[in-house]
Amino acid sequence: MADPSQYRPAPGTIPDAPGVYRFRDEQGRIIYVGKAKSLRSRLNSYFADVWTLHQRTQQMVTTAAGVDWVVVGTEVEALQLEYSWIKEYDPRFNVKYRDDKSYPYLAVTLDEEYPRLLVMRGAKRKGVRYFGPYSHAWAIRETLDLLLRIFPARTCSAGVFKRAGQIGRPCLLGDIGKCSAPCVGRVSAAEHRGIVDDFCDFMAGRTDHMQRRLEKQMHEASAALEFERAARLRDDLIALRRAMEKQSIVLSDGTDADVVAFADDQLEAAVQVFHVRDGRVRGQRGWVVDKTEELTVGDLVHHFCTQIYGGESGESDVPRELLVPELPADADALADWLSQHRGSRVAIRVPQRGDKKALLETVARNAGQSLAQHKLRRAGDLSARSRALEEIEDALGLGSAPLRIECFDISQIQGTDVVSSMVVFEDGVPKKADYRRFIIKGATDDVSAISEVMRRRFARYLAEGPIDPEAEAAPTGRAKRFAYPPQLVVVDGGAPQVNAAAAVLTELGVTDVAVCGLAKRLEEVWLPDDPMPVILARTAEGLYLLQRVRDEAHRFAIRFHRERRSARMTASDLDTVPGLGEIRRKALLRHFGSLKRLSAASVEEIAEVPGIGPRTAQAVLVALGVLPPPEPAQPAHPEPAQPEPAQPEPGLAEPVVGGALPAAVPTQPGLRDDAAPAAAEDPGTPG
Repeated sequence: MADPSQYRPAPGTIPDAPGVYRFRDEQGRIIYVGKAKSLRSRLNSYFADVWTLHQRTQQMVTTAAGVDWVVVGTEVEALQLEYSWIKEYDPRFNVKYRDDKSYPYLAVTLDEEYPRLLVMRGAKRKGVRYFGPYSHAWAIRETLDLLLRIFPARTCSAGVFKRAGQIGRPCLLGDIGKCSAPCVGRVSAAEHRGIVDDFCDFMAGRTDHMQRRLEKQMHEASAALEFERAARLRDDLIALRRAMEKQSIVLSDGTDADVVAFADDQLEAAVQVFHVRDGRVRGQRGWVVDKTEELTVGDLVHHFCTQIYGGESGESDVPRELLVPELPADADALADWLSQHRGSRVAIRVPQRGDKKALLETVARNAGQSLAQHKLRRAGDLSARSRALEEIEDALGLGSAPLRIECFDISQIQGTDVVSSMVVFEDGVPKKADYRRFIIKGATDDVSAISEVMRRRFARYLAEGPIDPEAEAAPTGRAKRFAYPPQLVVVDGGAPQVNAAAAVLTELGVTDVAVCGLAKRLEEVWLPDDPMPVILARTAEGLYLLQRVRDEAHRFAIRFHRERRSARMTASDLDTVPGLGEIRRKALLRHFGSLKRLSAASVEEIAEVPGIGPRTAQAVLVALGVLPPPEPAQPAHPEPAQPEPAQPEPGLAEPVVGGALPAAVPTQPGLRDDAAPAAAEDPGTPG
């Protein structure tokens, strides 16, 4: 593993200017390409403390053996050079968009003398116009079946077309009117190209002109008493409208946009894009990418644009508008770069309201489902799960495959609301009925918290004893909570957490449970009392299963921690207001939105909330610390002619101001008679 400090450029040698940089490995191969508005600021971030970097950024900088850069004039030039270098070198650590499946397109071969309509997959080629992508090939064939009645263009292969011309007889589609049969000369090449051009106009969204033309021809044929021709045009118009109904209108007419949304975790990101042309969703596409560094949503937008709208393999038609969930830092330069590819202005926007925002939320939901399906795809494969368990068995030196795996994770914020989660995987799939949550008290850090939760879990297991099948069958048939021991315990962390968990098991005498830890730093597997971690291959099914178990425990712990923290925060100072119940507390928070706004309100404004009076409003502000607490109730004003009372003797109760003097009652020194109000006490009188 290389030390980044060995190849770090000398201080002051990196220019503070826009440019593109390249990291190389020991063999001189380009492993990462990036661009920056300030090369000095960006490159210095890679040479910070290695352990503070994203785990894959750590892997990149420790794999590299050198870095160089090229200074350019503007950010647009940097984008162009970055795109060129990524396509040229294909760096291993750059974000790469790969399809989560192969999408079919409706293609028109405009480079042929007699253009052909067909379903096409794979890389795009010049001279072919593409429409889509579609989710399924049958959707394209269904659309073609409707439109060939109106646009009878050629759909046959080159061999069928040539053979029909040789024998002088068209195919079946030519006989039933779904092909103009240019193979036998029924139409000329120019007439056939006109039919194809009309088809392309319709698919591009220019449908109103086509409808008006068919309606005009139908009325003209009817007026000329050509009823059979008018009937055919009527049927063509009906087919045209049916084809239009298959593409629902989602945005206003004329909208030409791509709607992009993301769903990501620490390691991967799913991308979904809806292609909207003329207000209609013409296609949908999705990718899953590996995150090679700490990427924000804006960074993902940048990578998406520079790879999808770049060259021949990308989308040839750059939209007029790009709707994204977050603007990248170089949004202006990115818009200029896309405008150069389109030939006209391209806008990158974040929709704030209306139909566009609603559509973006729909795309985001699709992205979330795509990421979940991607993670479950390998987990749902029985052979992959079996291979994963075998790899874990071999890597950790276990006696058998760990059919039951329990993973523990700790969640806290500076020692507050410390909680732990326990998730269970059996046969490589989660068993959510056995998930458990722990509230940790007294732990000072993750190591002590791991010790406590392990002790509680296995002490409970030892107390319950082994399972008696007959006893467990009645009356509910449900096993005891902690009756089943795992074959493997995974903790989220490195050597300290693993050693703490192993020490607890040794203390309790549990010898048949293996322990390991999965550290987020470089995804290495730690074993107890082992100075070096076990490194699994990045593509190993065993590592993938351990990551999934760890991520599930982390998600479960974070969720419980947030619930605990929210419950603590909702138990606010409003709970101390006498007579203010839960319903009126919710009404106050709903009306003002937050405690901060409530604290800034006046008594009159708070009293406007239904059910809240002036006295309660004042008590609310007192509880929030805005108003001082009210003075204690003062006793009645003494009569002016009353003479000064004599000082009581020590040990006697004090007289009541403004009233008759009570009889002297002896009291113990240091105690006060509760009958005397606190306001009447004389500080100088012994109690």
